[in-house]
Amino acid sequence: MEWNGLGQVSSMSEWTLEKSAGFPGVAGPVVVCVMDGVGHGRQDESDAVWLARTPTLDALAATTPTTELVAHGKAVGMPSDGDMGNSEVGHNAIGAGRVFDQGAKLVANAIKAGTLFEGEQAETWQGLSEHVRARQSTFHFLGLLSDGNVHSHIDHLFALIRRCDLEQIERVRLHVLLDGRDVPETSALDYVDALEELLETISDKPRRDYRIASGGGRMTTTMDRYEAEWGMVERGWQTHVRGEGRGFASCRRAIETFRDEATGIGDQMLPQFVIVDGDSNPIGRIEAGDAVVLFNFRGDRAIEISQAFEADEFPHFDRGPRPDVMYAGMMEYDGDLKLPSRYLVAPPKIDRTLGEFIARAGLPQLAISETQKYGHVTYFWNGNRSGAFDEDVETYVEIPSDDRPFEERPWMKAAEITDRLIEELKTGRYRHARVNYANGDMVGHTGHHGAAIQAVEAVDLQIARLLPVIEALGGALLVTADHGNADCMFEIDKKTNGPSLGADGLPKAKTSHTLNAVPLHVYAPGSAIALNAQGDSNAKPGLANLASTVLTLLGFEAPEDFEPTIVGSR
Repeated sequence: MEWNGLGQVSSMSEWTLEKSAGFPGVAGPVVVCVMDGVGHGRQDESDAVWLARTPTLDALAATTPTTELVAHGKAVGMPSDGDMGNSEVGHNAIGAGRVFDQGAKLVANAIKAGTLFEGEQAETWQGLSEHVRARQSTFHFLGLLSDGNVHSHIDHLFALIRRCDLEQIERVRLHVLLDGRDVPETSALDYVDALEELLETISDKPRRDYRIASGGGRMTTTMDRYEAEWGMVERGWQTHVRGEGRGFASCRRAIETFRDEATGIGDQMLPQFVIVDGDSNPIGRIEAGDAVVLFNFRGDRAIEISQAFEADEFPHFDRGPRPDVMYAGMMEYDGDLKLPSRYLVAPPKIDRTLGEFIARAGLPQLAISETQKYGHVTYFWNGNRSGAFDEDVETYVEIPSDDRPFEERPWMKAAEITDRLIEELKTGRYRHARVNYANGDMVGHTGHHGAAIQAVEAVDLQIARLLPVIEALGGALLVTADHGNADCMFEIDKKTNGPSLGADGLPKAKTSHTLNAVPLHVYAPGSAIALNAQGDSNAKPGLANLASTVLTLLGFEAPEDFEPTIVGSR
């Protein structure tokens, strides 16, 4: 790659973007607006998107080129079409313009093929196993106990535990983070009971001691992201490493007690707990000489606890004496930071992203969101890469998120994001921008039906503010989403096809993502564009088609291996 000194690569570079022969592009900025967690639902009482007052989205659907995009399953690199999408894989797909196998699929394949445990790629696992056997120490597993397949999968954990038994590892401890967010909100005991059954079966063997040692809800303990609340990580450290916290005889007893004490609490908000013996001593502190595997495959909520285990300089909280352990992640969570230093499965190698092509062409671009989704419009959009490709032509803006529960302020920072976005666009500097409104997803995860409706309405209001700016600048606005969430706020009974009802006769709240398609509205006033016909009339385009669509609107041909553009000249 040769630079010509003007922030551009030479005409012979692999990064050259050819001008489009069929469409000259719009004069102003091409903006991608991701309404996080806003899909197309059942259009009934479960659907907060349909119930919300959305005059702007309604007008876009009626007056602009509009279609649906697939945002789950194989279309975003998940193992099957029964797997919901998520913000990480969704932004990967949008930014990459192609579909890459994602963490869930990569880990499942490595376990199935045995390459995680044996062969050239199994050096980390073999090192961990030998470390524990040589020292007769404890093998710890920390992570999200769920089959949501967004951050982790219980099947992966079970495979690791069974392998420990096969390899004659005598003592294993589990530190379980309870979900209720990517799975039904009070389903924790289903996973805990299944885990306890496996642990008891193994522990009945001679020289085996496999038990749960600590835990807590995922939104109170350990799994912070983007440095929004280091206190979560500190609480996790105190619980898993130091063994400090409220003691219980079993994980089940802890969960049942917390539920009795706080009626209606969801699993994700359960406090921390430590399992203790008859003398109230913690049964599984993480101590020097032990090995620790964080079995989550997704990176954003795994980075901070990994730093706590590995960083020599650590200003975020007082770790106390840091035990000298052999630590590994299920995957590498940050390729630029090389974090963690050991991992079991190599992450997807996502290269030649939309953001890099635009930067290499010397075109100014903007990425903006609030803290909760800032990493998605930067790190994940750029193919799991930290930092800018070229700081001279890239501007990244983070609006600090509130530290209050999302259902209390469903508008979140949507207005502040829009204020700054409009200010930046009016400078006339940018050819491309991307913005994420986190409301539909973050509020959807709380399970609060009314708040989710307000969240969607807040986003609709901000999009209304963007339209006249886009028109005045002669630009284009792609309004879409990365996956569904607020579009289904009730658990659905598969037998009746209606809401599942709780003991109180009310619908059970759904807090997880959906399998629904997401909208795409292409607002480009004054430009003669239309949707391209799909080769298969029954097939919908996916999120990966958006990168080529952005390049089309900028007046460029997309790279040959990108998924095809959705729009063309009319």
